[in-house]
Amino acid sequence: MISPGSIIEYIDNGNFHCALVTESSERRLRLLGQGGRESTLAKARALSVSSERFPWDNRTTVLALLKERAERRSSLAQEITLDELWEIACAADEDTFPPDFLAELYFAEPPDDDERAAFLRAIFADPLYFKYRNGQINVHSPEQVEQLRHQREQEEARARQLEEASQWLQRIMQGETVSAADWPDYPRILALLQDYALEHSEDDAAEHVRNILKKAGLTAPNAAFHVLVAAGVWEQDENLSLLRSDHPRSFSEESLALVATLRERSVEEVLADPGRQDLRHLKTITIDSAGTRDYDDALHVAMVDGQLQVGIHITDVSWHVSPQGPLFLEAQERATSLYFPEGHVPMLPEKISLDLCSLIRGHIRPAFSFLLTINEAAEILQTRIVPSVISVQRQLSYQEAEARMDRDPELKLLNRLRLRLRQNRVDRGALLLSLPDVHFNLSDRKNIGVELLPVDTPARNLVAELMIQANAMAADYFAVRELPGLFRSQPPPRRRIIEGAQNSCADIARQRQFLSRGEMTVHPKPHSGLGLNSYTTITSPIRRFLDLVMQHQLAHVLAGKGMLFTADQCKTMAGILQQKLARAAAINQQRHRYWILRYLEPQEGERVKAMVVSSNPKRVSLLLSDCLYDVDLPPNPAFPVEAGDTVRIRLARIRPLENTLSVEW
Repeated sequence: MISPGSIIEYIDNGNFHCALVTESSERRLRLLGQGGRESTLAKARALSVSSERFPWDNRTTVLALLKERAERRSSLAQEITLDELWEIACAADEDTFPPDFLAELYFAEPPDDDERAAFLRAIFADPLYFKYRNGQINVHSPEQVEQLRHQREQEEARARQLEEASQWLQRIMQGETVSAADWPDYPRILALLQDYALEHSEDDAAEHVRNILKKAGLTAPNAAFHVLVAAGVWEQDENLSLLRSDHPRSFSEESLALVATLRERSVEEVLADPGRQDLRHLKTITIDSAGTRDYDDALHVAMVDGQLQVGIHITDVSWHVSPQGPLFLEAQERATSLYFPEGHVPMLPEKISLDLCSLIRGHIRPAFSFLLTINEAAEILQTRIVPSVISVQRQLSYQEAEARMDRDPELKLLNRLRLRLRQNRVDRGALLLSLPDVHFNLSDRKNIGVELLPVDTPARNLVAELMIQANAMAADYFAVRELPGLFRSQPPPRRRIIEGAQNSCADIARQRQFLSRGEMTVHPKPHSGLGLNSYTTITSPIRRFLDLVMQHQLAHVLAGKGMLFTADQCKTMAGILQQKLARAAAINQQRHRYWILRYLEPQEGERVKAMVVSSNPKRVSLLLSDCLYDVDLPPNPAFPVEAGDTVRIRLARIRPLENTLSVEW
């Protein structure tokens, strides 16, 4: 029975509270706490009840009394040690005792109210030997004590590690240089931080990282990322989309060991193959971006007896990368080279992609040459595909080719040819959907620059048209012989908006919304977008696995050995390739979005120009004018718009690390 005037103790939020009972009903107590707060409590929650009763008419006196009793009980509890009492209790036949019995056994005499309360406090404070349950005290067995002691040691070790780690992280964020010699656990914690920053999982390791960051006072968003940047593990603009993927970023030791054995072959060695033609006399030219180092295609053109002799020469990567070898399989896993504004991840090791297989001026290179004879009307009279050996004589950038286009005889011929080839494709229904290329200037990372570069310049278009021509020749070669391979196709668009070669940016962007999904097949099918009956890609074997596969298949057939890959093998490779290409596309899209957000970030809160691509009752699709990035907004009834309109929208919130871009009308 708990009567008014009794002093009770109870636990709330892990702390002991001392209170005086002012009212008592069948199930609840009304209390005056030591802080002066009145409250109610279920009777079952009272852990100890004083035998003495106290008046409660003088509030000040009661509060002073409660404070005095609480302090005495806390002091007594800190002096109580339970190990000897536990040994005595263990020797008894029973394992459950009333609290008062054990308290009297400990104090060697009947305990007073404060001693009984202090004893219970000690039981709760040190749960190693005893456990309070349902008004009784259970005695732990020696096995339980040993297990609990082990758990306690582990917890104490974790607490020490947590404290140590938090202090080291604080020092890192203050700019100190830290090494494993200073902090042996440094590499492990860095690995945990990287996993956490990339995955944000809910496992024990992630919880440990969260606790370390919280202990260090690093609670801002993306705190783990910022620690890794401060530690020099990551850059400020680390490519997280690449790190989060399973796209390989390095090559196996087996592949690198194999590459180390490769060397540049002499012309005699290359021409030892009787089927390979010596075309070193041709005036071959590469035309590519100024910073390009992996040249995989070259061109030549000459007027002979009123007919145009054209050559599209593709580096023979199959010469160095054998089918099903380690380099071939690693290329299959990557599917393509990845190109980012800040660098690239090659499909093949750099000794191959930038050296042995790159069509570097003055170097002897095995190649596949796609040779065309064309009349004045740009009608193709004859085509041949031959294994060859070439030596590039001129290496031009797109800008250099543009500057010389009007006065260079070979470039003038190629430019005239590309106009006719393009018009032929347009006449067959091809869609020319070139939007400007978004070029990022990263020279000042605090102020990212964006420049829109035209991709349909004469020099770029010249190369593109001739590569399309070579790819189409390869596809036709396989189609005529009914050979399997990897082919690209595309059904007609769901709706056709544009015609011809001259179309506005708005119409091109709108047409893209109605394109049918491209397909990869084992046998050729029409490619509507290019205006071709059959199509593959074989012109970038350094950069694309599909091209490397087709080059191997072509090499085998040209050597008179029949097909290298069966239809079933091609089907299997197509399935793998589609998965890997989807992964690569996702990485590229996410990285492009990151740099777009970094560019837009200083403009948060401002209004920018956008072009309306399409509008329907549910959404308005827009293209940000200065960076050609797609955004959507719900329609604004007060501001109706149509496709082609230019509007201004507000950049409401931009967080590159969080992949957040919010726009408003």
